[in-house]
Amino acid sequence: MSFTLEQYQALKEAIASGVTTVTYGDKTVSYRSLSEMKDLVKMMESELFPERLSRRRRLAEIERGYFSKR
Repeated sequence: MSFTLEQYQALKEAIASGVTTVTYGDKTVSYRSLSEMKDLVKMMESELFPERLSRRRRLAEIERGYFSKR
């Protein structure tokens, strides 16, 4: 899908005001829930702002020595 900043901003404003119907340009879209809208915002952000994606790093922790029995 290809999202626009206008769509993104309209959706964010609708979420902030607690409504589930969004109008941008000449189109109106009704969503089932705020949860669905929040999921769509995440999808839009990953497409529109790929530089914001967090990169997860895992570091291994290694201890030298032996294990004692308890």
